[in-house]
Amino acid sequence: METNGQANGLKSKKKENGDTKDNLWSAILEEVQNTGNTKLPSNKNVLVLGDNETGKTTLIAKLQGVEDPKKGSALEYAYIDVRDEYRDDHTRLSVWVLDGDPGHTNLLKFALNEETFPHTLVILTVAMTTPWGILDQLQSWVSVLGDHIDKLDLTPEQRQQSKQAQVQKWLNYTEPGDELEALSPMKRSSRTLSDELDAEPDDALGDGVLTTNLALDMLVVVTKTDYMSTLEKEHDYRDEHLDFMQQWIRRFCLQYGAALFYTSAKEDKNCDLLYKYLTHRIYGLPFRTPALIVEKDAVLIPAGWDSMKKISILYENLQTCKPDDYYRDVIVQPATRKSGCHREAEVSAEDEQTFLQRQLTALQAGAAPRADSPLRAAARPSTQLDGAKIGMAAGAPGNEGVLANFFNSLLYKKTGEISGAGRGETGAARSDAAAELDRLTRAKRAPPSPALHDPGSTDC
Repeated sequence: METNGQANGLKSKKKENGDTKDNLWSAILEEVQNTGNTKLPSNKNVLVLGDNETGKTTLIAKLQGVEDPKKGSALEYAYIDVRDEYRDDHTRLSVWVLDGDPGHTNLLKFALNEETFPHTLVILTVAMTTPWGILDQLQSWVSVLGDHIDKLDLTPEQRQQSKQAQVQKWLNYTEPGDELEALSPMKRSSRTLSDELDAEPDDALGDGVLTTNLALDMLVVVTKTDYMSTLEKEHDYRDEHLDFMQQWIRRFCLQYGAALFYTSAKEDKNCDLLYKYLTHRIYGLPFRTPALIVEKDAVLIPAGWDSMKKISILYENLQTCKPDDYYRDVIVQPATRKSGCHREAEVSAEDEQTFLQRQLTALQAGAAPRADSPLRAAARPSTQLDGAKIGMAAGAPGNEGVLANFFNSLLYKKTGEISGAGRGETGAARSDAAAELDRLTRAKRAPPSPALHDPGSTDC
């Protein structure tokens, strides 16, 4: 009887094990079947926030496959074609790009509202061209986002469910290649997912993870990482500075449960991977790329992979600063040059012949020279002609004809287009000018004439 009982017990155990395997495979097949029958939803959205000049429009154009992006204003709308090759299905992912001007934040209500909230992923962009402002910009935009979410008319149950969903997504992250292991019921030992969700965040998620849960999928994208080489050459940035920045950004991502991508549209770094990650995060399509942290300009960290322990590896390279040092004390903004708008306006010189012709015409017409005319400066003995010093008193009587002849001689001398009579007139004009110069030179040595000290003259 005992033998029969033991045999029956062994059979029941084998049957239970067989049932467990059958149930596991049945669950897998059912999931695949359900997934295969599901069409890609058409109500998904991406909201892009960030300062101006952080490459928001260029980034989205790269994800669209557009070579020549057209920047809009205020709140831009675009869409990305998403295709699932496995199921031969496609849809459009709506993208909203908010202008970096804080005055446009009131437009957020059109992109993120009670209806779209459960179906929206948020991208925060910062640029490596202004590394000193990265942390301030992230904190500023996440504050704007948080304030907007608080104003949405969502029930406490909706908010709690969305927050729990973010916790579950973080905990469910598995390294590429470990998917089969993740399906095993022994993966989480004796602790179930419901136990983790009910536990305190610090216990379930780890130190610093999702301490601020906005109940939204979030992604931080650092653009223009090709500028890192310029930072090293022109601003003396070292690996220590880059590691200091990275550990601060990763700690920010931990706090909000965000993924992190370093991208360069110019050098096409991580752009394709960013597209695949978005489709994975939003539509559940496969993403088989592990975290990338070796290349400093192409960092890729999926949500759920990182931890404070992994971040602390960067601390080893911090020699002149500490991880908790104030960000802007280490990543200092270089001195800015004065704006070009304060430069004096460029003045174009008047054509010489035009100027001389105008003065000659005025003298022949008997018009007095303008107050700002260069003729008034001729009272100072500063002009050189054929080695002789010329001193002219513009107010002296009888000088108009001499001046007319003088300018006329310059005009004819410059152009060279004169007839024989013109050459005779020029010779006479030069003789008259020489005689007048000789008279003025003698007058300069003599005591000043009362006529040269006319109280109404401004040239004394």
